[in-house]
Amino acid sequence: MTTTTQGTAVAEQTITPTTLRVYNTLSKTKEPLEPVTPGHVGIYLCGPTVYDKAHIGHMVGPVIFDCIKRFLVYSGFDVTWVVNITDVDDKLIKKAQERGISMLEVAEENIADYHQNLAALGVDQIDHFPRATETMDEIVSFIESLVEQGYAYESDGDVYFEVAKDSGYGKLSNRTADSGQGEGGEMALRKRSPGDFALWKSAKTGQPSWDSSWGPGRPGWHIECSAMSRALLGEMFDIHGGGLDLVFPHHENEIAQSECCHSKPMVKYWMHNGLLRAGAASGKLGGRSDRENSEQENSEQENETSRDEQVSGKMSRSKGAGGLADLLERQGGERIRFFLLRTHYRSTVLFTEEAIEEAGTGLDTFYRLFKRYQRVTGDDFYAFEAPTKRVQGAIEMGTKVDTEAGDDTLQAAAGHRDRFLAAMDDDFNTGMAIAELFELAHVINKFADAADLEAVGKTDKQAVAQFTCLMVTLKELSSTLGLFQKPPATDAVANPESLDTVMQLVIELRAAARANKDFATADRIRDALADLDITLEDRAGGTEWSDGSGDLLAGIMRLVIDIRAAARENKDFPTADKIRDALAAAGITLEDRSGGTDWTIQ
Repeated sequence: MTTTTQGTAVAEQTITPTTLRVYNTLSKTKEPLEPVTPGHVGIYLCGPTVYDKAHIGHMVGPVIFDCIKRFLVYSGFDVTWVVNITDVDDKLIKKAQERGISMLEVAEENIADYHQNLAALGVDQIDHFPRATETMDEIVSFIESLVEQGYAYESDGDVYFEVAKDSGYGKLSNRTADSGQGEGGEMALRKRSPGDFALWKSAKTGQPSWDSSWGPGRPGWHIECSAMSRALLGEMFDIHGGGLDLVFPHHENEIAQSECCHSKPMVKYWMHNGLLRAGAASGKLGGRSDRENSEQENSEQENETSRDEQVSGKMSRSKGAGGLADLLERQGGERIRFFLLRTHYRSTVLFTEEAIEEAGTGLDTFYRLFKRYQRVTGDDFYAFEAPTKRVQGAIEMGTKVDTEAGDDTLQAAAGHRDRFLAAMDDDFNTGMAIAELFELAHVINKFADAADLEAVGKTDKQAVAQFTCLMVTLKELSSTLGLFQKPPATDAVANPESLDTVMQLVIELRAAARANKDFATADRIRDALADLDITLEDRAGGTEWSDGSGDLLAGIMRLVIDIRAAARENKDFPTADKIRDALAAAGITLEDRSGGTDWTIQ
């Protein structure tokens, strides 16, 4: 059965394999997503080398592919997503020596940091985190197979892949082997050709090592990913992801060693995200000012020069990218996630904190709508359930549109849902999808205004039901992006300066009430603060406060809004204006609506 509503087709079936198209770096074109095993998608994303704390650049790929997995599952696929951990490397060994601890201790510390950052950004869809040190038997076996087949050779305890034996080498990057292999010195003397790359490195005194057929040593970087992906996803799988900086030599070498070993393609679709670099520009929300080369998302041909420029300008720890924990404390995980998703994943991300704050301003559009829904219905947007499968939402929306025949609002919402899905089907264009979320929010607010839902319209059961239907659709779509999974933090830890400013305002309001012998207001303030475990201490030099626990800023803001409403009702406009101006100075904006007052913090 198919229900058609003004051009909106709703099919009661799972997604067909040809609906989704992905840009394949290997073919330089968008291709229909047709998995190796029908109905199942295997994804491998190159993860971090854990020699130091994660920075924001390490989060670009995980956020993007977390969204990709969510959408694929929503569209009816069974998905296995693997992100590897490189926990043996020259940088790790050097860091351990500098700190006087073991390589394992360095790795464990930074793996814990990486997981904490993923959680803060809502990245929770990863199925496996294989570590190189835990895959050593598979790695050694893989290298042995390459040696036996004549694609690799041993030299003084090292083992190298002989690039000349692979006639297809360079097909991913369009580069020759000699253009980027950086191993020099004694290692270069052991190679048959400068472009040959290490599969196994003989042990050095005092460094971690593992046994092998060629003596003690440790693996090269490239073979680790080939072995880990094969162990969890098989000899051929669907999607291999990573940043553009990994196309050459890392992914090129993965292809060479895997395809020579197995005599079959390694991966069907190579997907590469744009890189992060420091930028100074910011602009219209949902636009393209925070990314470069935006035409790339619609182009069927990869711009080689563009890729080289992205790699050379990549923001990394060596170029000033710091730890992520402080940034998360200042901005919050949802803002950063939204910032990374708001345009297409294949362009360069121009990073500034101003751009993240601008993204936060856009999120306020949705946060205000969620508060409005709660005022109208008494229900929490974050608590109700929305369809988790594409076909479920299609049937729900189609049924509502049929039931409310001729309703322009539901028709418009159905159209925005269709365009959201079309954007995601077209190489996971999250930027266009988010634009449709904004349009949908506009439609919902317009409907609430027209139905006067915050006043007399609250009693109109049909209108409230339509309002809920629209919000369910918003929840359904935004969940595929991993947005709005839980309320944003507004507590004292997240906003210490704002909290202190608002508390000083509250103390001044209480002092003014006491001076005017308005003891009812003064007592009300003191009692409300006590309910929040906030204690006031009146001293000769003024009043001090100390806090207990709970969502302090939100609770205090409710008190301040109530005091301002009382002042306006009593025509005490100087006090009402003083409150509004003081909050504005603290970066807090009040919005008066028919059903009450909302507040947002910048």
